[in-house]
Amino acid sequence: MKKFINNAENITTELLQGYAMTFPQKIKVVSEKIVARAIPKDPNKVAIVTLGGAGHEPALSGYVGEGMLDYSVVGDIFAAPGAPKVLEALKMADCPAGVLLVVLNHEGDVMAANMAMEMAEREGIKVKMLLTHEDISAGLNTDIKDKRGLAGCVPVYKIAGAAAEAGLPLEEVYRVGEKFNQTLATLAVAMSNATHPQSGMEIGDLAGDEMEIGMGQHGEGGGGRMKIQSADDTANIMLEQLCKAVDVKMGDELMLMINGSGATTLMEMFIVARACHHNLQDKQAKVARSKVEEVLTVQEMAGFQMCIGKFDQETLQYWDKPCNTPYWTQQ
Repeated sequence: MKKFINNAENITTELLQGYAMTFPQKIKVVSEKIVARAIPKDPNKVAIVTLGGAGHEPALSGYVGEGMLDYSVVGDIFAAPGAPKVLEALKMADCPAGVLLVVLNHEGDVMAANMAMEMAEREGIKVKMLLTHEDISAGLNTDIKDKRGLAGCVPVYKIAGAAAEAGLPLEEVYRVGEKFNQTLATLAVAMSNATHPQSGMEIGDLAGDEMEIGMGQHGEGGGGRMKIQSADDTANIMLEQLCKAVDVKMGDELMLMINGSGATTLMEMFIVARACHHNLQDKQAKVARSKVEEVLTVQEMAGFQMCIGKFDQETLQYWDKPCNTPYWTQQ
């Protein structure tokens, strides 16, 4: 393992300190591992909180700011934060409008969130939880509770965050965010392993000539191991499954996101995006909005996550609203 770190035990603390020093106009770190907006939102607007382990930068804390998240609760590398820290953030977020807690479907995250929700409700905090679960690698007919949350959480932050910034009540912010959440599908592919920055251990066991479709963001197997394919072939294999999952039809307006896993270049991602655009044009579906960049990484894993979702007039309107966060800014 070759990484520019100091003491492995201090990685999360030091990366958050450096992050806050880099973007002081947008975010601040409070209580050591809670990232908050530098300028708090109007308390008459719904606050949005999320949680998850460090090591996936810029996710999740890169999306704290105007128009998206209010708080991000950070765990250690690839580890969920504890319920007490999540509760602490919910208390900070507590306001007359209420709080939406967005959680990726991973066992540790869900356990911490459920415990924090119970404690928050006993303390009278008005809070609803939205669970993202768009990974289809377990199979199209798999129960939602068994589908992992991947990079699709970030588009959900955008839609729900814009609805909250517009002043919608909690029930409506949840409705809008969950509506878009239900249209999302993601598949990941990896062609080389990452290493855990604290232990130096490899995440995964891919051979030099192999790739795996369905790989999780912590190196979990996805059952789609094969010899490395071309960019076009890889894109088409993945996109066909995603289109089936969300039932893409002629005339649909879609979101397309290609999220780099850490060691895949923009050159490669744009070539993959090109193949997706051609494929969807053949289906007479429209890519209404797209993102091609690193959103949620897995250290130096080579690969990407492909995510599609369906817009309607309402969700597309919220996608286009302004936001001002360290890693997603639009006017």
